[in-house]
Amino acid sequence: MTTPDILFDGPEDAPFTVALAHGAGAPMDSPYMAAFAEGLAGRGYRAARFEFPYMAKRRVGGPKRPPDRAPVLLETWRTVAEALGHQRLIVGGKSMGGRMASMFAADAEVGDAPVRGIVCLGYPFHAPGRPEKPRIDHLKSLRTPALILQGTRDPFGGAAEVATYGLDPAIQVHWLEDGDHGFKPRKASGLTERQNWDEALDVIAAFLGRL
Repeated sequence: MTTPDILFDGPEDAPFTVALAHGAGAPMDSPYMAAFAEGLAGRGYRAARFEFPYMAKRRVGGPKRPPDRAPVLLETWRTVAEALGHQRLIVGGKSMGGRMASMFAADAEVGDAPVRGIVCLGYPFHAPGRPEKPRIDHLKSLRTPALILQGTRDPFGGAAEVATYGLDPAIQVHWLEDGDHGFKPRKASGLTERQNWDEALDVIAAFLGRL
């Protein structure tokens, strides 16, 4: 597989490179992805954004396609990780992108080439309205340090149900008050989307500082 185009933010000599994959519906340069890449860069880390094949095809005028199947998504992650180097690499991303990053990281543990950490922005623990079918098998034995940022109103997984999953102790979950799947709170909460994004970025920086 050809290495996808990678968009960098932040210093080349940063202690870690944080590779961020997009979610199912929006590209790597969406306002959300840009905010997190630029926020990490502003905190001294190097962010690397890329697109899965189906999204890259949309960019050049192709039809709107559903996400590639998991084997293609995972192979894309392998290609990106090889290009960036595993030693100082944090993998993660938005929703589907973060889930695939965690699956890639689990595979990398078995292959004796682990990455340094995982950061998931809104993990899709289950499809909305389908909590009886969680997507967590690989998370129960994960050894790579991981951080999941999750809104308390996220329809893909709320605090009460996530507490019952028995996730590996290597996984830290930080809850963003009144946030939806993109961390946006309701106006009545008194919070703003930007505040939740900034809180998430500060928590990520603290997590990376402990690695």
